[in-house]
Amino acid sequence: MSGPASKLGSVPGISPQSPYPWPAGSATGVGSMPGTDPAEAMRIILGELPGLPHLAELPARGPAAGLAGRTAALLIDLPVETTPTGWRFAGRPGRDLRRARDLLAADLDALAETAGGYTGPLKIQICGPWTLAAAIELARSQDPALADPGAVADLTESLAEGVRIHLAEVSKRVPGGQLLVQLDEPSLPAVLAGQVPTASGLNRLPVPEETQAEAGLAAVIRSAAAFTLVHCCARQVPFGIIRGAGAGGVGCDLDQLGRAGEDELAEAVEAGLGIFAGVAPPAGAAPPPARELAGRVTGLWQRLGWPVASGGSARGRQGVVDQVVLTPGCGLAGATAGYARAVLARCREAAALLPELIEEGP
Repeated sequence: MSGPASKLGSVPGISPQSPYPWPAGSATGVGSMPGTDPAEAMRIILGELPGLPHLAELPARGPAAGLAGRTAALLIDLPVETTPTGWRFAGRPGRDLRRARDLLAADLDALAETAGGYTGPLKIQICGPWTLAAAIELARSQDPALADPGAVADLTESLAEGVRIHLAEVSKRVPGGQLLVQLDEPSLPAVLAGQVPTASGLNRLPVPEETQAEAGLAAVIRSAAAFTLVHCCARQVPFGIIRGAGAGGVGCDLDQLGRAGEDELAEAVEAGLGIFAGVAPPAGAAPPPARELAGRVTGLWQRLGWPVASGGSARGRQGVVDQVVLTPGCGLAGATAGYARAVLARCREAAALLPELIEEGP
């Protein structure tokens, strides 16, 4: 797990004994928010998630602000451009790439304006290398970069360097922030299952070896040099590969996990990974009560016999309150502004209830 625990005691609310860079009983958002005003989105996040805020993503502004376009703006010496179906590599930087970079710069300016004096953990989100390789087309064909191992290697190297530079830029805006990096990999299960189609749609792209998948994630994690988690809200989360790549945490939607997924989650818990547990629907009329959301976590831990209280000696036995961060199940881009604010507040309230539910027992 990246980020030495010895530094955590200097962050408000975090015990120097904790291996996790967030206060006990924390909640945060996955990343995306509704609307087009980054300053307003950040004010909502800072107001509802004061212990673990995150940099807002606003995909309603168009492809340049979406997951792939936003991260493509970070790539070094790999310019991109939009196509009718998404993004592809380009021969030189153009208008589309400038738009993506301008929007990201505006987001960082809004972050500095609203959170410049903030001290504590601050999460930023970046598209992971495998989802990005499945989303960006090769320059001379319509196949995803995933079709060319050399292109994947170049993309991963470029992304790793871009992430390092991006984190330095974020730190300039919020000098007191202790950065956490979330690699979003919604397409990783499809990549590993051989379900990513070729441009024609008649065939599927080859599946990378497990060691390759781990190595790609690991390269970006090492470059970040910060606590890094991998978020995947798909049904089949590759917990083993995420753990093998050296991630410090994993994010998932608890409602998506079947029994097999719960067993793999158990291994992540026992290994001491931070668990960003999606407990609330990402859209709706109103979020469920806080007690219900908290109970989804403590109930699962108790049902499967995992430790809910601190005190064990193993690194994975820190207890729910320390190890788990509550989140919505996925991003909030499809929610109303009112629901987004309400669900973030409800996750925070649910996280605060965890100690009470642990005391009550099953």
